[in-house]
Amino acid sequence: MIIILMLLGAIGVFISVMFTKRMSTRVTFALISGIVFVASTALMTVNYSHHFGMHQVTTTRTRRIYSASNSTMPLAIYQPVGKNGQDDVCIYNTKKHQQKPHHTPANEYTHNRLRHINGTQARLITKETRWRYNGNWARILFAGSGMDGNLVKRTNTFEYPQAYMKLSTKQAQRLAQAAKKNDQQKQAAVQQQGRAYVSNHLKAAMAKNPQMSAKQIRQLTQQAELESQSKLIHQMLQQ
Repeated sequence: MIIILMLLGAIGVFISVMFTKRMSTRVTFALISGIVFVASTALMTVNYSHHFGMHQVTTTRTRRIYSASNSTMPLAIYQPVGKNGQDDVCIYNTKKHQQKPHHTPANEYTHNRLRHINGTQARLITKETRWRYNGNWARILFAGSGMDGNLVKRTNTFEYPQAYMKLSTKQAQRLAQAAKKNDQQKQAAVQQQGRAYVSNHLKAAMAKNPQMSAKQIRQLTQQAELESQSKLIHQMLQQ
């Protein structure tokens, strides 16, 4: 709407100056058209510069995520960007197995944080702040300006279980290569060690608390499996 008013004001000034013969009519029409043009231009300017007619709206979205390695290994994978590590791009999956992983945007509005939590499920909490119009009057007046929904800031908080390891994409590639080098006999031995670790961990916990529920046993088993895989990752990266 404001863009249309600007055009109408400019056209009105042009017509009044070029085609209106009577001086009084020319001055009146030019003055009205000029006021419309100047006022609409001023409103458009303050909308762009000071977000006139708008306010900030913050939304929060929580999703369960998985390692981008497409494996059961507890990995938090990132792509280094810059030198200070604050602009690193985080890579993750929203499904257990997907061909193309998701990644966080690399721009001045997006900031990523990683923290470890107690539990067995990883999740991503995205908090966004965007500009929105104050009401229908502003939405209609500034329609077409492209200001509605502009991003102010975005914070991605990645919550990973304690056993998850943060690896760069290069380290993840090294890990995948090391896994391929292991022959079947070695892989079987590693799997046996993992099962033994989980079994011993579970036995020790049940000895302390024989009244554990099925849910507690399941969570404890998942936690032990993550810890076992984390130890395996350490070993493979040191090879």
